[in-house]
Amino acid sequence: MKVGFQNDHFAFEFVRNLGFMYYGGSDLGEMIATAGKVKEGDFESWIVEWEKRARRTLERADSSFAGGHLVSARESYLRTSTYFRMAEFYTHGDTSDPRILSQSRASQAAYAKAVELTGPTWEPVSVPYEGKLLPGYFYKVDNSGKPRPTVIFHGGYDSSLEELFYYCGAPAVRRGYNCLTFDGPGQGAPMREQNLPFRFDWEKVVTPAVDYALTRPDVDGDNLVLVGMSLGGYLAARAAAFEHRFRAAVFFDGVYDFNESLRKLLPAEAIAAYDAGDEAKCQKIVESEMPNSAALRWTVTQGLWTFAARTVADFIRKTEPYTIKGIVKQIQCPCLVMEADGDIFFTGQPQRVYDELQVPKAFARFTSEDGAENHCQSGALAHKDEVVFNWIDEVLKK
Repeated sequence: MKVGFQNDHFAFEFVRNLGFMYYGGSDLGEMIATAGKVKEGDFESWIVEWEKRARRTLERADSSFAGGHLVSARESYLRTSTYFRMAEFYTHGDTSDPRILSQSRASQAAYAKAVELTGPTWEPVSVPYEGKLLPGYFYKVDNSGKPRPTVIFHGGYDSSLEELFYYCGAPAVRRGYNCLTFDGPGQGAPMREQNLPFRFDWEKVVTPAVDYALTRPDVDGDNLVLVGMSLGGYLAARAAAFEHRFRAAVFFDGVYDFNESLRKLLPAEAIAAYDAGDEAKCQKIVESEMPNSAALRWTVTQGLWTFAARTVADFIRKTEPYTIKGIVKQIQCPCLVMEADGDIFFTGQPQRVYDELQVPKAFARFTSEDGAENHCQSGALAHKDEVVFNWIDEVLKK
């Protein structure tokens, strides 16, 4: 699906955030007007224009707030957060770029203001993690304190906490579930503020989140569900293999081996050089190709940063443990594995996850017939949410 842009990566990122309209995280006119000013494939143009949009929307939010128009202010702050996050998305090619912090903090601040205006059913929380704190939000159906089934949800390779509401928090509370969202190492504020890179043994991240959830009287500890998005499809599967307090797990989309997918995303000549031990040649080939491909440029710059890798070869090497081969059979709860026909990142991976699972399982394939073929069903949240939560409902009933 291409809306607003012909460039594959820009089109995907645009639809990803355009889809948040369904839950109030963006607006069609603002999105289309801004996209029309962005040069195809030009990262700097993208950054500049989305920051302009964010600041314009923030001015309206602040004006509404000052005038006592709190519903208007809340809605504008939510959209402001999205637009600042979109601006920051392509800044990671230069990890010293001050906009990484200024724009991510502006996104966080706008979202926090919306949370404050929403009231007690949106609660900022912290998850204790190895002597540090991971930022999170706890979304609840109401403020009654009644124990409810709870979804624990995290993102993947490029997610930030503030967007997680649209992918899982919103549909969860509509259906009577609490939802705990958080950013782990390599993601959001932990990467930007604490310099915590990704780790493959994600159970060391999810188990503290479970421990935190179980301290809450409004969480039904016998009905916990784990959901991981994008690379989180691997991360959640890895966690579920070792953390067995979940009644169900959802992988959207399923990821069996991240290193294998990365090899397919990089130029074949670069991979051949890497396998031959010529890391300098591998680096040179990738650098020469990056100006010609927004997807490659972003994949590499994002990976070098969030995996704390020095070179492309180092990045490839650091992704090698990111596989569920040999451990997928340790998963004990029912699982839903999702696949998108047009996924440009993890083609073929969900089927492999599904095939090797030895628990009650379901496979959901999303296609262009429903406009749901994008990676993680971006742009088709209504359909995705129906499939996910109908399945969760049925599993928990059993």
